[in-house]
Amino acid sequence: MELRDKFGRKITYLRLAVTDRCNLRCQYCMPAHGIEIVDRKELLSYKEMYRITRVLSELGVNKVRLTGGEPFVRKDFVNFLESLSFNDKLEEINITTNGALISNHIDKLENYKISSINLSIDSLQKEKFQKITRRDVFDSVYDTFEKLEKSKLNLKLNVVVQSGLNTDEIIDFIELTKNKDIAVRFIEEMPFNGKGQRLMQEVWNFKKILNHIKNQYAEIEHLLSKKSSTSINYRIPNYKGTFGIIPAFTRTICNDCDRIRITSTGLFKNCLFDGGVFNVRDFIRNGASDDELKNLFITTVHHKPENGFIAEAARGNVVSESMSTIGG
Repeated sequence: MELRDKFGRKITYLRLAVTDRCNLRCQYCMPAHGIEIVDRKELLSYKEMYRITRVLSELGVNKVRLTGGEPFVRKDFVNFLESLSFNDKLEEINITTNGALISNHIDKLENYKISSINLSIDSLQKEKFQKITRRDVFDSVYDTFEKLEKSKLNLKLNVVVQSGLNTDEIIDFIELTKNKDIAVRFIEEMPFNGKGQRLMQEVWNFKKILNHIKNQYAEIEHLLSKKSSTSINYRIPNYKGTFGIIPAFTRTICNDCDRIRITSTGLFKNCLFDGGVFNVRDFIRNGASDDELKNLFITTVHHKPENGFIAEAARGNVVSESMSTIGG
C-alpha cells in the first residue's frame, strides 16, 4: 500500500505542525494582536502525532517537516524529536524554526535523525527585523544562525520577500553564501497573514526576484534540483553556498508535489491552499484502528487537487487564515 493521487504523484513528505503558538508576530504570518489560540486539548498530543507519522511512514512517507507556529514553543518538543528519531522508516526529519529558542538544543539535534533546519530570517538589520517580526529578538536569532552554521546540521535560511520592506537585502543574503555552506531560499509572499492578500506597491514574484539577482551578478549557475523540490536553485560561481527561489504564490511547482499537511489540531490538508479535508484527531479519538487510518489517508490523497489554483478555487478563492494556524 502506498499514497498516490489520481495524477500518479507519490506522496512521501508530511508537513506536521506541532503548535499554532508563536513567540513572534511576523507581518506576513499573523495580525499584530496574534491569532486566537486553540485550547491545548484541541492540539494533537505527541502520542497522536507519533502514531500518525508511523502510519504514514508505513504508506511510504519517508520525510517529515515539523513546523508551527514555532515548534520550540511547545513544551517537550525536543523529547518528541528523540522519539521520532526511532522511526526507522523515516529518512529525513526537518524542522522550520524562527531560531529564537533553539540555541541550547543544537547539540541534541545533532544526535537525533535531524537532516536540516530551515531558519526563518527576513532581515539582517536589527531594526528592520524588529519591524517585520514585531519583536526584539534579532540578536538571539543571529546567534542561532551562527551556531547552526558551525553545526553538523544542514542549514537553510528562509527569507520571505516583502515588497517595501526587505527587497533591498536580497543581495546581502546571497553574499552570505560566498563563504558559508548554507542555502538561502527566497519565498514569494503569500496571503496567509490572518487577513488575506496585502496591498503591495510591487509584486516581487519569482521572475522579479531572479531578474533583480541577475542584474547584480555577471554569471549565475542554474543547479539541477530534485523533481519534487519546492525551490528552483542557483549558485554564484565559486561561492560556497547556494540560493533558491520558492514560487509559493505563483505555484509553478505543483506538478511534482509529493506533500501533505496536518495542522496542529489535526486538520488534514492535501494542499497549502485547500480548506482542509478532514480532522484526523477526531478520527483517532473516536477509536480508529491503524488500518482504518491507512484507508482514510489512501482515499483522501487520491483526491489531491492537481494544483494550488484548483484547491483555492474550490474554496471560493477566499484565503484568510494565518500561516501559524496552517503550519509553516
